[in-house]
Amino acid sequence: MRKRTSVFALFGLAAVLSLAAGQVIEEIVAIVNDDVITLSQYKEQYDSTVQQLRAALQGEEYEKQYAMLKKEILNMMITDLLLMQQAKEKDLNVGEQLKAAVENIKKENNIASDDDLKRGLQKQGMDYDQWIKQLEDNMLKQGVIYSEVDRSIVLDDSEIIGYYRLHPQEFTEPEEYKIRAVYLSTEGKAPAALEEKKKEIGDKVKAGEPFNVLAKDYSDGPAKESEGDLGKFKKGELDKDLELAVSKLKAGETSGWVETKNGWYLLKLEEKKDSRLMTFEEVKKNVEENLFSQKKDKKLEEYLKGLKEKSYIKILKPNPLDL
Repeated sequence: MRKRTSVFALFGLAAVLSLAAGQVIEEIVAIVNDDVITLSQYKEQYDSTVQQLRAALQGEEYEKQYAMLKKEILNMMITDLLLMQQAKEKDLNVGEQLKAAVENIKKENNIASDDDLKRGLQKQGMDYDQWIKQLEDNMLKQGVIYSEVDRSIVLDDSEIIGYYRLHPQEFTEPEEYKIRAVYLSTEGKAPAALEEKKKEIGDKVKAGEPFNVLAKDYSDGPAKESEGDLGKFKKGELDKDLELAVSKLKAGETSGWVETKNGWYLLKLEEKKDSRLMTFEEVKKNVEENLFSQKKDKKLEEYLKGLKEKSYIKILKPNPLDL
């Protein structure tokens, strides 16, 4: 299909870049059909993205995600603009959905009125009108995606059953252990004194004294207050040395002393739930959601690729922040 030609390609950039000869209004980063992305719009999106990233991540993970997002921001803005253009062509109206969404947000956050909502947003440094516009734009873009992608996805029972049978690992519950422990810290303790205390506790366990009482009387740290109750752990969640010791026990049995980098543990397995494959009926909804998500990702990628191919897109500044 022949690409759509932008009016900016036909008439040049003069009308966009200047009001009069030599007077620059705004530097243009990209042309998308009959719309443009300006440098100020790019900077606003960049600052917002970085702010959100800093609030969510730190250190090496932040740097990794930042490097990825920096490369993709302009592409995401082009995609968003194409979807908004499609929403306009389709004459989509989300007015009623927008009102309902705002009312739902007010209800969920116990906000009595629009004025209270505006004040709340203002305290967070957000402009109400801008927030509403962003909410509306997101709904319009999702409306396009629903119309062009979601409605075309069909799942049949054979697919759902087939996925369940081919991916049992996704629907298998791991073993689960409920554990109680006597914990002895090694900090500030002589090895001989520690060995003596371990033997004393071990002898009392063999004599049948209640494990929770021993945990309360002898444990260091939080284990003393909780009477040694460590709670429930699924296989893979415990320290590997502790899990190895627990995996050899039957419910009601006690391990030998286990050394970790933090100290010594004497473990009692109170309950054990065996690994099991969940039934199809239990996981059918999750299987449907997984399959739908996979198909949607693929179809959305295809739709956006086709949309870009039939559009006029010219990037004037591939790296907008570079001088």
